[in-house]
Amino acid sequence: MNRQSNLRLSRSAKVVSTVGVRRWEGTKYLRADSEPNWSQRVKEKEGDIVSIASKPAISITFTSTILEALELMYSKRVRGLVVVDSSNKLRGTIMATDIVNYLGGGKLYSIVEQRHKRDVFSALRSESVESLMNPTPLYATTSSRLSEVLRIMVLNGIGLVPIILSDGTPYGVVTEHDLVRYLINKDVNVKVKDVMTTSLVAAFETDSLKRAAQLMSLYGFRRIPVLSADGSYLVGVVSAMDFISYFGSHEAFEKLSSYDIEDVLSTRISEIMSKDVATINEDADIAEAASLMNARNTNSLIVIDQNNEVKGIVTERDVLISIALR
Repeated sequence: MNRQSNLRLSRSAKVVSTVGVRRWEGTKYLRADSEPNWSQRVKEKEGDIVSIASKPAISITFTSTILEALELMYSKRVRGLVVVDSSNKLRGTIMATDIVNYLGGGKLYSIVEQRHKRDVFSALRSESVESLMNPTPLYATTSSRLSEVLRIMVLNGIGLVPIILSDGTPYGVVTEHDLVRYLINKDVNVKVKDVMTTSLVAAFETDSLKRAAQLMSLYGFRRIPVLSADGSYLVGVVSAMDFISYFGSHEAFEKLSSYDIEDVLSTRISEIMSKDVATINEDADIAEAASLMNARNTNSLIVIDQNNEVKGIVTERDVLISIALR
């Protein structure tokens, strides 16, 4: 459970750093009938979802600007906002990953290129949250059971579920982090190496922010490892929240030489990445991994072996699924 940088990669670790075509593999945890085989642990912990939810829900109106969303996420240190209408009823959700997609990562970047001619200030101050939000979010109510919310997350591969009152007003949200913290209270007897991913979707320290954004958007990760230029060492981690902080704090605008967003996106990843890397041994119980993620307020850990070499990565989603389905 160290905080390290410059970790050597194990020869068995596989690095994926190309922007290609990816097939979502969320169904690999499900039975043939596509219904999770919920574990006894979840049944034992069934309870009031209200007591688990993070509240109040941090919300923003659908007419607010992207910059206002960035500033709110940055100030509240959250990776998702509940979007409401003028009557404070649920209208959608917007996640940090949506903004990364917009800021050069994926298909939403076409709005910046075509509608705003790559003008970073126009793209942030003139575009509304409505353009990026998910207008049909999956949600639960204050009377929903734990297993219902967990089912929504697992089957749909989402990390945040709004909880609403009977009149459609947001009450709070439940995140993967909330559920992992609630469900883990003792060893699970499942080792990290049994649930970790050995294929590391990673960027290089010399890559641009745009490259990192593209990798996150394509592979659906909120956080990716950063390797040394020669690919031998892990030197840091970059996350969607690093992007949020960079733009939401206005730091991104301090070094601009033009209004062209490509000027910002050409910044090297090493400028915003964290060099403080949380690690866990591959033979540790996933309960230990969950506890460390909670303590470090992170959704993933770098997995190392007894020689302190990088073997893979384990995420909150891996831990949650292993708790729920195994």
